[in-house]
Amino acid sequence: MVKIISDSTCDLSKELLDKYDISILPLHILLGENEYEDGMDITIEEIYDWSEAHKETPKTSAPSIERTVELFEPYVKNGDEIVCFSISGTMSASGNIMRMAAEQLEAESSIHVIDSQNLSTGIGLLVVEAAAMAKEGRAADEIVDKMNELIPRVRASFVVDTLVYLHRGGRCSGLAAMAGGALKLHPRIQVVDGVMQSAKKYRGSMDKVILSYVKDMEEELKMADRTRVFITHSGCSREIVEQVRQYLKDLDVFSEIWETRAGGVVSSHCGPGTLGVLFIAS
Repeated sequence: MVKIISDSTCDLSKELLDKYDISILPLHILLGENEYEDGMDITIEEIYDWSEAHKETPKTSAPSIERTVELFEPYVKNGDEIVCFSISGTMSASGNIMRMAAEQLEAESSIHVIDSQNLSTGIGLLVVEAAAMAKEGRAADEIVDKMNELIPRVRASFVVDTLVYLHRGGRCSGLAAMAGGALKLHPRIQVVDGVMQSAKKYRGSMDKVILSYVKDMEEELKMADRTRVFITHSGCSREIVEQVRQYLKDLDVFSEIWETRAGGVVSSHCGPGTLGVLFIAS
């Protein structure tokens, strides 16, 4: 048997985790001196409330080695192989912790750690595809080879409503944050080779901005892998999300359109109102 595991930054819904029997290794979220496990013992609303009250972006950290060993060990003892996914190695030591756990369990040959070179459902796209292959009975080596083929084809981007959270977390200069707020600028952030880069900047109300952002990707979306697409957001209005869903539906490209809520780690750094459309290029 091949078991699929991902760290919590994959931002997959409980429905998908249950459907594909995917297990999650939580990263940590630090609110001052208090530490929480992403998606386990703190809500997104509590994170935002703390951040606004303290005018800080929460700090985040990789999973503990103890927690990782605890998750891996039953599968190792059962003789299963594990394919596990981490957020981009440029953003967290999560993947290194997974490798250390494999060494501690003396199971380097049966635990395959994949650096997704991505975040959020940019990882989730890979995780779901791997889990679908595992359910079909594919071997771990075959799954790993397929993931390495797909990684450069993942298209992950999002538009942020406010630059404040990125600024507080050191990912945006104070001047840029001030200008963004004054001019109502909303940058498109995309992941390229495992690193977040600022691309086009949009101006205006967020509902118009998000539709412009999605329309700008129309040609890419029409040429995408048809299996699935994700709408992932950190707390957008139902109306905006449904407009994006309808737009994607009208393109008549994707067999599955999944909506997921960004988890604690991604939400901590991007802030409320962020939305992305994530897919795999054909």
